[in-house]
Amino acid sequence: MTPSTRRPVHTHPIEGFGTVTIAPVDPAADSALIHGWVTQERARFWGMGEASRELVREIYEDLDRRTTHHAFIVSRDGEPAGLFQTYDCAEDRVSECYEVQPGDTGVHLLISPAQGSPEHGFSAALMTAFMAFVWSDGRTRRVVAEPDARNEKAIARLERTGFVMDAEVELPEIDLPEVYLPAKRARLAFLSAPVSR
Repeated sequence: MTPSTRRPVHTHPIEGFGTVTIAPVDPAADSALIHGWVTQERARFWGMGEASRELVREIYEDLDRRTTHHAFIVSRDGEPAGLFQTYDCAEDRVSECYEVQPGDTGVHLLISPAQGSPEHGFSAALMTAFMAFVWSDGRTRRVVAEPDARNEKAIARLERTGFVMDAEVELPEIDLPEVYLPAKRARLAFLSAPVSR
């Protein structure tokens, strides 16, 4: 499957790993790829395990229309490697769970299934590129993550990246005509901007 047909908004060469590109999701072109990822058991915490390809496309078409939430296909040397989403915390349900500060940017990350045996350092390299992209906007002062409270792997990855784990919260249900999100127990995590910025 080919990755997003849209032009990359960020390119990040990593020595010994390859070039990571981040391009906006094209719902029509990318829905099959995303559906294949989010419906696997390993992605159960993404919350789309039962979604049809049509629903996945509709969800990402809705995101594509928003100015506060963004979805990206991440590729390594041209091969799709993950799904990365950013959002304005003040315009998201997470805002009901903590005191949002100016410059808070939320993130969601789904790394693609490994082809063959897992590659040591793969997730860490992608996180390096993701964080460089988020900090590059000039507005973000703090990155906020809210993984499912049961997702020990995601929590451990965030801690290794330098996030400070915070309270366990309940993200409220959202039931709108264009989107439905069930309530979720999540663990808040925060990463402040590098001092050298």
